[in-house]
Amino acid sequence: YWQFTISDNGVGIPEEYHKKIFDIFQSIGNNERSTGIGLSIVKKIIDRYQGKVWVDSVVGEGTQFHFTIKKDHNE
Repeated sequence: YWQFTISDNGVGIPEEYHKKIFDIFQSIGNNERSTGIGLSIVKKIIDRYQGKVWVDSVVGEGTQFHFTIKKDHNE
């Protein structure tokens, strides 16, 4: 598997949202510009390539999104 991590030093995501944010039409906060579909699309793509996606976050410190995909998805 290949593993990737995307990090930021933003406000963080409370733990109770860590699984929910990958569901379609779910967003946190009152951001009217958010459709709540971005991370659900990411999850569908990663699932298609037999990978995993997850989040680690500390409120006030930042967030890391991790994902894996198979090196050879034809296996």
